[in-house]
Amino acid sequence: MWKWLHPYAKPETQYHLCGKFIPFFAVITIILLGIGVVWGLAYAPADYQQGNSFRIMYIHVPTAIWSMGIYGSMAIAAIVALVWQIRQAHIAMVAMAPIGAVFTFLALVTGAVWGKPMWGTWWVWDARLTAELILFFLYLGVMALYTAFQDRNIGAKAAGILCIVGVINLPIIHFSVEWWNTLHQGASITKFEKPSIATPMLIPLILCIFGFMTLYIWFSLVRYRVALLKEENKRPWVRSLVK
Repeated sequence: MWKWLHPYAKPETQYHLCGKFIPFFAVITIILLGIGVVWGLAYAPADYQQGNSFRIMYIHVPTAIWSMGIYGSMAIAAIVALVWQIRQAHIAMVAMAPIGAVFTFLALVTGAVWGKPMWGTWWVWDARLTAELILFFLYLGVMALYTAFQDRNIGAKAAGILCIVGVINLPIIHFSVEWWNTLHQGASITKFEKPSIATPMLIPLILCIFGFMTLYIWFSLVRYRVALLKEENKRPWVRSLVK
């Protein structure tokens, strides 16, 4: 049933396939973020309560969403690597980790900047903020574990186990505003009823969300290709690339 996938399991095939997709995601990212960010920061109407300070959400919300999305993708890759012993899955997991860490850091920083005028403080030990901070440390932990062992296979397995265990933090981040009484606002665009955000503000936000998604895929493909070259540096197909 899955025999058609076997040719794509070869590192050489994956390297060249990623090379074909990178320009596509680069162009889509530039278009989506170019339109979304400019529209949101310059042309979306000011919020009737928050004024122009709300505009930081065009960075904060997408990075917060994909800080969780990237970690979920890493966990899936870790499961694939541990269950089916596919080495490239561990490479993909590690390739995504720094990108997820940067997204999480941006979410924390922009959240603090947004929270200062709204809450009167840069930081509170709010349930969602604390869980997001834990997510940042999980990213750092995965990267640190991978490089902590001389045997990269052991390091990859240890990092993968931590990644899988850390998944329990994702529903805590998502549902924290419902489970506990927090300062952080609830869902605005993922509710079953009509989103509680005006359409002229919502459209650029959606563009930014998809733009940061394609940005993450673009950077992940680039990092994965580089990681494949390092991992397969003694293979003939890699040597043929530098001739």
